[in-house]
Amino acid sequence: MEKEIDLGKYTLRTDLAIDHISENIDIPGIKSTTYLEDDIKITTVLVEEEGSLKIDKKKGNYITIEFSDVTDYTNREHVKEVFVEKLKELLSLCKIGEDQSCLVVGLGNDRSTPDALGPLTVEQILVTSHLFSFHEIHEGFRKVYAFTPGVMGKTGIETSDMIQSIISSIKPDFVLVVDSLASQSVDRVNKTIQMTNTGIHPGSGIGNTRKEISQEILGIPVIAIGVPTVVDAVTIVSDTIHYMYKHFSYTKANLNNPMNRLLTGSVNYLKKDVLIDEEEKKKLFGMVGSLEEEEVRKLIFEVLTPIGYNLMVTPKEVDFVVSKLSDVIGNGINRALHKNVENL
Repeated sequence: MEKEIDLGKYTLRTDLAIDHISENIDIPGIKSTTYLEDDIKITTVLVEEEGSLKIDKKKGNYITIEFSDVTDYTNREHVKEVFVEKLKELLSLCKIGEDQSCLVVGLGNDRSTPDALGPLTVEQILVTSHLFSFHEIHEGFRKVYAFTPGVMGKTGIETSDMIQSIISSIKPDFVLVVDSLASQSVDRVNKTIQMTNTGIHPGSGIGNTRKEISQEILGIPVIAIGVPTVVDAVTIVSDTIHYMYKHFSYTKANLNNPMNRLLTGSVNYLKKDVLIDEEEKKKLFGMVGSLEEEEVRKLIFEVLTPIGYNLMVTPKEVDFVVSKLSDVIGNGINRALHKNVENL
């Protein structure tokens, strides 16, 4: 008899709290608020004990910033302003004073572009700890250290253990950790920044969980900042099916209305709300069309994962976009940590 495959150990791949609550706002123990600043969507999520058990996310605060583009200079600067504002709010929420010292840690592999956000961000950090030793620092700057630990596959050392050792030596007051994440939505790849005071499990979004980096482990506040740079094949397939539903429904509804029919190259109607007829879904996809969205995901997951085809995918322009995102986060951190840094 062939050995049965245990699917219980596989989970849908995402590091974002918002992926768990966007379709189920009324979850006990979850308090969520969403609002817009121009074209930037900001979602604050408070996960309490009860909610933590339901969505498998640690208790704490999560702030998510969603935007359309950071490759344009004007858009990038706007995203940076919002990021700085929200990071300052989180620092205040964690009761971190303006003169407390910070260790910035860039997680990831600098030889793998989708995983290079952390190391590239650290290159942007304004490090000041050595200047305090020489009394060459002015008022309005705090003591900041920066460190890129690499990945366990190259060092053989748990990143969390490495950070603990450094903390015991330099004794910073808090830690900022920057890492690449995974998302359960194609729309959020390279277009979302999440920050949280709950810490991070490096590699958890791609099923490669390492030792936790958090206040419980390190003994000092830990703020984790990340951007989803990859998405798995399950998400791509299930999102494609959903877009096919919308395309079919929109096309049928506007078949005889030339004023509303959308031609190739026109506005992206698939990202707008389109009423989907449940009966039409069943006609289009048969039994699959009768399933709920989450059931479709699980079905695709059960098919692709055991045979190794639930691949992690990233956009082809990821190298260019990650360089811009590291500028937003790195220089945004500088402006949030130092009062006298305004124009980076």
